[in-house]
Amino acid sequence: MNAGSEPARDDTSTEGAGGAGRRPLTRRLLIGGIVALAAVVILVVLFVPLGGSDDNKGSTPLLGKAAPEFELATLDGGQVRLSELRGQPVIINFWATWCIPCREEFPLLADAYAEHAANGLEILGIVHDDTEDGARRFAADHDAEWPMLVDPGDTAWDDYLGVGLPMSFFIDSEGVVRAFSLGGFTEDGLDQLIGDIVPAAA
Repeated sequence: MNAGSEPARDDTSTEGAGGAGRRPLTRRLLIGGIVALAAVVILVVLFVPLGGSDDNKGSTPLLGKAAPEFELATLDGGQVRLSELRGQPVIINFWATWCIPCREEFPLLADAYAEHAANGLEILGIVHDDTEDGARRFAADHDAEWPMLVDPGDTAWDDYLGVGLPMSFFIDSEGVVRAFSLGGFTEDGLDQLIGDIVPAAA
């Protein structure tokens, strides 16, 4: 090598330094992706309807357990405590006006409410992530006669492990969660779900 010549660049050392800087970031992204995928798998296992049937009858950790207690205000200024309905079958339906499947369920719930009135069936609609005025107007326009409750602190939503809308819990007269539905249900599907909490006619 001549004395005046420019020293050759060591590209290997430069790439090594850069590669070392990139590897931790790549590793973090990979770990983050694995954690996110695991979370999705857990939600699918816990909440996605079983068997692929169109009744959307699903699974939740609350099945077979006492329904979490709550006391919430209604849209018309009243108060409802779940335990005060002990002795009656109850459907707890989390919904919102912007949720299309929720809107589609309303006529089915209205028909079920009228059909099973003699069995003491009660429906509690819990408005989630929506305005009270909008929910009040929608319920009135669709002749919903069951209580509509507000859950401003998401207390009931959290206690019932909320993951999406519509979400319904079917509670028997002893206060135990017997069935669960995530997503819209069909008329036949709703009949099957109600059959888990309303005694069959003799």
